[in-house]
Formats: sequence, structure tokens, C-alpha cells
Amino acid sequence: MVKPNLRTKSIGTRVSEEEYVRLERVAQKASKTLAEWCREAMLNSANGGAADTAVGGARAEALMAEVVALRAILLNVLFRQSNGERLTAEEMQRLIERADSDKLRKARERLLQAQESEGQRKEKS
Repeated sequence: MVKPNLRTKSIGTRVSEEEYVRLERVAQKASKTLAEWCREAMLNSANGGAADTAVGGARAEALMAEVVALRAILLNVLFRQSNGERLTAEEMQRLIERADSDKLRKARERLLQAQESEGQRKEKS
């Protein structure tokens, strides 16, 4: 019979009232007790992940998606302007819609590439 991995060690820390409320809120959103959420966040961070678990990942993904979309729009506009072309309102709207349509997919790809790159750097050191 395999012996279960017993948790026999304890880690404690002090936080301000505001920090405690924030941590409690995030744990509740994840449907976990504060202790469970903190344990997962610490272990995830120790394993090279983001300390903010799912909430932080979703924020990073959303932010990256917006950056990717803005980059696509900016590059298209600048390219057209550098060629002496003017954009109509309809063309600009199409650029925005195209950038928005695949921004989340591209953001996920870029975040995955960054994670893989970080993993390779850690392996080398």
C-alpha cells in the first residue's frame, strides 16, 4: 500500500486587513478556502507558475489579447500610411474586427511561447 503524502509542515505570514480581504475574495471566487487557495498559489509559484493562479492567468491573457489586437491595428495603419494610402472609416472598422477576431488565440500563443522560453532558460541555468 502506498503511503499518502501527509502535510506535516506549516507556513504562516502576516498581512494587513486590506490584503486579507483581497485574498479572501480571490479564494471565494475560486470556490476554495483561504488556506487551500494560498497553498495552491505558493506551490504554483514555486513550480514556476504565476502566484495569482487562475485569476492572474486570465488577466494576463486578457491584457495580452488587447496588446496583440492594438499591435495588429497599429502595424496595418502605419503600413498603409507609409505607402501614402488613406483609410476610410469602413476599412478601419474591418481592421478592428479582424484584429479582435483572433486576438485571444494569438495572445494564448504568445503567452505559451513566453512560458516555453522561460522554461528553457531555467533548464540552462
